[in-house]
Amino acid sequence: MPSATTKAAEGYGRRAFTVDEIAAMQDAGIISEDENFELIEGEIVPTGPKYSAHERIKSKIAMALVRACTPELIVGFETSIFLSTDTFVEPDISLYPERLRSQEVRGPDVLLAIEVAASSLAYDLDLKARIYARHGVREYWVVDANERVAFIHTGPGERGWACVTRKGPQEILTCAAVPEFKFRLADA
Repeated sequence: MPSATTKAAEGYGRRAFTVDEIAAMQDAGIISEDENFELIEGEIVPTGPKYSAHERIKSKIAMALVRACTPELIVGFETSIFLSTDTFVEPDISLYPERLRSQEVRGPDVLLAIEVAASSLAYDLDLKARIYARHGVREYWVVDANERVAFIHTGPGERGWACVTRKGPQEILTCAAVPEFKFRLADA
């Protein structure tokens, strides 16, 4: 049986991988556990280094979210979320039910996924947003670390998000799953 392939931008085929194949390569030491990447529809997509603005914003949001959460919820940090047999993502911050182990979390279980973007803004707002919507993640934020603005995505569906709202640095960010959570990017 031939291996699955994907089409690169230039039209040449590329070998597509599954989540199970990536796990086997990690177990065999072919891919180091220290390598940072996601598997997007069969393609290994390296993730870049984290800069100080990115890390500060991520930490500040996470701290506020942890303080506001009930014990029934887990705040995950770069947790692998397995969306399908050929896609896993590692959002900077995720929120999901405490009753699930991280490897059991699937798209509809994710109450909130947050990507903090310094250099990956276009990617996070386009392809990643479509993937999160298609797999039923309930709420998705893309935080522009450079401009201190957030793009709040709600109402996921096969065709994308029903609503995308831009929030400036002074506006209050809230999360449907955690009504007590309130945060301003200007405070990060």
